Formats: sequence, structure tokens, C-alpha cells
Amino acid sequence: MAFEYPAARRDESKVDDHHGTKICDPYTWLEDPDSAETMAFVEEQNDLTMPYLERCAVRAQFHQRLTELYDYPKYSCPYKRGTRFFYFHNKGLQNQDVLYVQDSLDGAATVFFDPNKLSEDGTVALKMGRLSEECEYFAYGLSSSGSDWVTVSFMKADDLTLLPDVLERVKFSCLAWTHDAKGVFYNCYLRQEGKTDGTETTCNINQKLFYHVIGTKQSEDILVAEFLEHPKWHSSVTISDDGRYAVLSITEGCEPVNQLWYCDLQQLPDGIAGLLPWVKLVDNFDAQYSYVTNEGSVFTFRSNLDAPRYCLLNIDIQKPDRQHWTTLIPQHDKDVLGFVSCVNQHHLVVNYLHDVKDILQLCELSTGLVVRDLPLDVGSVAGVSCKKNHSDFFYKFTSFTTPGIIYHCDLSESSPEPSVFREVEVKGIKQEDYETSQVFYPSKDGTKIPMFLVQAKGLKKDATRPVFLYGYGGFEASIQPYYNVAYLLYVRHLGGILAVANIRGGGEYGLTWHKAGTLGNKQNCFDDFQCAAEYLVQEKYTTASRIAINGASNGGLLVAACVNQRPELFGCAVAEVGVMDMLKFHKFTIGHAWTTDYGCSDDPEQFEWLIKYSPLHNLPQSPYSGPPYPAILLLTADHDDRVVPLHTLKYCAALQRGVGSSPAQRQPLMVRVDTRSGHGAGKPTTKAILEEAHIFSFIAETLGLSWLD
Repeated sequence: MAFEYPAARRDESKVDDHHGTKICDPYTWLEDPDSAETMAFVEEQNDLTMPYLERCAVRAQFHQRLTELYDYPKYSCPYKRGTRFFYFHNKGLQNQDVLYVQDSLDGAATVFFDPNKLSEDGTVALKMGRLSEECEYFAYGLSSSGSDWVTVSFMKADDLTLLPDVLERVKFSCLAWTHDAKGVFYNCYLRQEGKTDGTETTCNINQKLFYHVIGTKQSEDILVAEFLEHPKWHSSVTISDDGRYAVLSITEGCEPVNQLWYCDLQQLPDGIAGLLPWVKLVDNFDAQYSYVTNEGSVFTFRSNLDAPRYCLLNIDIQKPDRQHWTTLIPQHDKDVLGFVSCVNQHHLVVNYLHDVKDILQLCELSTGLVVRDLPLDVGSVAGVSCKKNHSDFFYKFTSFTTPGIIYHCDLSESSPEPSVFREVEVKGIKQEDYETSQVFYPSKDGTKIPMFLVQAKGLKKDATRPVFLYGYGGFEASIQPYYNVAYLLYVRHLGGILAVANIRGGGEYGLTWHKAGTLGNKQNCFDDFQCAAEYLVQEKYTTASRIAINGASNGGLLVAACVNQRPELFGCAVAEVGVMDMLKFHKFTIGHAWTTDYGCSDDPEQFEWLIKYSPLHNLPQSPYSGPPYPAILLLTADHDDRVVPLHTLKYCAALQRGVGSSPAQRQPLMVRVDTRSGHGAGKPTTKAILEEAHIFSFIAETLGLSWLD
């Protein structure tokens, strides 16, 4: 045994009965984040892990080079409110992006809101920000230490005067101004026992929808919707482009389906004064409807109703029966209809996903017909900025080797052409040194799975290259090409290949692809990922012992499940903030919303699915004499209130006891628990750089990679 792991107490008396099957849960005590015993366990683990990570041979070089190369300017698309333009900008190494304002696109820019001034270490982040329609006010939600909890404050947009209004207990919320700028719709939870700082594990239920009037106290806010008989429902309001309607979307989990209610704000004699008289346009969870725009009473929605690759529907709310609904843009034969935005009164900016690569088109709102294609290289649209009543729009392109090109197009010109508005270069990284390719490999059942490969140009296949294989496979999320300096450093200075497998469970080919990797089909995700590794070996890119796999959240579950099923197929595994206890995940914070992807152990049939792959419950017992596991680095954080740390901590204790006790296990099995940090959103730059440096140093150390100049 190469490492001495901290001893974790086992309480064999903790046994859960799942439909007659007795399951021992000996590390239940780790579910209490505040107990002295849990804190001591975390401290002992970090005392083992952190010195190891700091001693890794390439750590200093990787961290230094990553810091140097990360120091490039980052910009969002500008967006217009009133007569002014706003955009986010980071000079390079600022912990949080700063919001700037300018009177015209070529005018001088000044700082509008700088989150970096709110904390010394950058752990206070701007989670949400909304300017009122004519730019009178700015509502902004701040989160601390990466928690999902948000506190909303307000300021005047002209002279930046802070208003006394403060909204607490806000989480998973919309933030929608009425066009008269009198107030905002938002969601919050009632006070719960104990703390709400992101370190608690309390279940989040009974979310409510309120309207806050500027200049009043939160205690006076108007309750406009609640769902007492449905404690797991979430709601979100969008104000229609003409300002007349509040469009309410209601969900009950993460499945892409929602109910659709609306309220005509013009028909309220007393204004917004209480529970609104919502009209239920759709009162079931059969399909998804996302508001795009409306022309009077005719509303346009992006929908998957009888369209797994999505379509655009027109619904006249004066003739709401389904027989009167019409299709504006039918679903494509192969490509997935992505986001759709209205611009220039009568145009739509329409996005499609074609084999995981973005396409952008301009269409007519009245007919849905294509006016023209918008120029786009092979990669992803990282942002679009437009409004119905503005003639111009912006879109941002990115790829594995392109940090960001922002295009601007003004449709009021006689022959409008998109032009490059802003292009960012990273000093020290030459795009031409890298090549990106896409391959399609067969999974276990024969399904062809797309995978991106990024490597140094002209690299010969010799079966020796280290591979960093990334996957996610869940919640209809498509993993498209994106820019990450750490990936390019791994390719350039560790001689590696980046592989991104677009496994089932994601949304790469629409709803059918998503459902093929959920519930009783979840094993397809793991098969797809393992077949990616096998393909890379068969095609002589690498060997199993030089493959490092990585995923976060649902991807952390993916990594841990694959290691349990095929430990010999990988040399290293890095699982970040993973869902590891599939029998109890629904009991903590917002976990109940994921049952739409995973199922729930309370159901006897679904329990049988979950017990087969739950990472915690499929670890070998001690003494273990099977094949050694790859090197494993687990990552979690004390303020992760999305996937609470107990998942990783319980899994780590069981892993170290079972696999770690084997004399054949020479590779480390470690956990890194970050403090003042959460699930990932809003993470300050300094923390993000250190984390990436630790991950890639661990991979280099355990796979025996040395630094190449």
C-alpha cells in the first residue's frame, strides 16, 4: 500500500431498507457538514492531498504558465438598454468580470458595476443582473463563496445611487422588470430552520413567485403565484417584448417540459396587487414551450411538442385550442433547433446544432423563411445579444482554439453584413500549432458517438500519447467546442491529446439522444464513455494506462461509475463535484429536481436501475484483491449546495477503505476539498487557475508525464 489514508469511522448500525433490500450506509455521519468529526475528516484528507499536489513535478511550471496565458482580455457581447451599451470585461486575471457602460459603441467605456470591490478574495460574485427596460434601474443578485443563494439589491442606472431595497432567500430565480420600471418579479423560499449560506443540505421546496415594488420592503412584496399542492414546482416569469404580458413557465424537475400560463398586465384594474389571474395556456408537462416573441395576441414559442429536435410554434391566445396552433419553423431532419431571438421587429436570429457545431441564420418572423446564413467557423456561438426593437445584433464565436470573436450586424443598413466587432488574441498561443478533428466511434450497441480531438499539428499516431478524455452526458446539455487555456497547455507542454466525447444523455441530437441516456437507459452514458477510451486505444492514439478521464457534477458521476465498471481502462480519473450516492441524492438541497434524469430510489423499479451503477454502492469492499484502480482525484467544496460535499466525502471514505487497502494499489486515491467555494459558478480566477493547475499536475504526476518546452 503506497499511501496511508485517514481512518474513517464506520457505523455498521446505519442500514436502510430499500423495498426489502438492506443497504448499509456506514458513513452517514459525513452527511453533517458541521460536525467536528466531519471537519476533522476533511482536514485530514486535505493534509494528505494538498502537500502531494504541491509536490507534483510540473505544478510550479503549469501554474506559472497557466497564469501567464490566462492573462488575456475577455469580453461579452455588448447589449443595449435605453440609449446605452453594456458589456462584461475582464482585463485578464481579475477574479470577477466587470460590467462596463458606454454611450455609443465607439465611445469611452466606464465601470458600471465591479464585483471585485465586494470581497478581498473575489468570492462574492454577480450571479444575476437585470437593467429595467429604459435603463432606469439595475437589479443585481450577489452570491458568496459559490453558493446558489442570492441576495438581490438595486441601484439607479444613471448616477449609480444604491437603493435601500434588498431581497433575501432568493434561489433558482427569475428577475423580470415590468416595462414601467415599477418593480420586478422574482422567486424566493420561505425562511427555513438553520442556516442558508450554502453549507447546509436542507431540501429546497415550496418556491414562491413575488413582485417587488421599488422603494418598499421585502416584507411588503406581493405574492403573485404559489403552488401549495406541488412543493417541487419551480416558476419563472418572462415579460413579453411589448411589455403587456407576464408569461409564466412552470417546471417540476430538469426534464425539458413545462406548463405555460400568462397574465395580461393591462387587464388588472388595481395593477399587481395579489395572486394574479393566470390563464393556463398549457396545464400539463407534455412538452417544453419557451417564449421567443409575440405580435399582439400571437405568441411564438420554441417547443419540442412532437418535435424532439425542436420547432417554432405560433399560438394565438385568443384562439388557444391546440387545433388552432400553427408551426412557424418545423423541426429539421437532423439538426437541433437551439436558441431563437427576435431582432429588428420582424426578424429572427435562429441557431441550429449540426453534429455538435453551431449554425446561425437570419429568418423572417412572419414566414419563418431563411433570409440568409450568418458566417461562422467550426465551433460554438457563445452568446447572442439582440432585442426586438433594436435593428442591430451581436454574436460571439468560440472554439477549442479561438478565445472569442464578436460580430456585429446592423439590419437597418441597405446591405447588412456582419463585421468583426472585437477579436481577442492570446499572446503565447498560436492557433496554427493545434488541429481539431471530429470522429464518430461506435458504442456498445452500435450507436455512432461524436468526439472532438484536439492535438498538436502533425502529431503521428504511435499509441503513446497521453489523453485527457472529458464527458458529461446528462440534462440535455450539449458539450460544444469551448476555449480553455489549461487544455491547450496540456496539449502543448505535456504532449497530450484532448478528447471530448459527446455521449448520450446530452442534447447534441435533441430529445431522443437525451432520453437514450437517462432513467433506465443511464448505462448507455457509461458504455459510450468507455467505448470512447477503447476507440482511442484501438486507433493507436494512446494506451489505457495513459488515459485520464474527467467530468464534473453529472460528469463526476460518469467518471466514478466508469472507474468502478472498468478500472483497467484508465490510468487516472478526476471526478469533480460528483453525484456519488444515487440512493439518497434526492434528499438534499435541489437534488429532487434531478429525479427526471436519474429516477428515485423511493420507486422499486428505479431503485433497481440506481443500485446497479451508484458509485458509492459499487465500490469493492475491504479486503480487495481485484485489479488496481487508476489514480483518483476527487474534488468538492464546502459551499457546494448544488451537489453537496457529502457525496464525495462518503465515496472517498469507502474508496480508501476498499481499494486503498489493497497491496496492489500503488496509485493515490485522494480528495481535494476547497473552502469558500461552491459548485463552480462565480469561482474567482485565482481559485480556478489553482484548481486547474492541481488537476493537470496530478494527471502528469500519476501518468509519468514531464514538461515539454
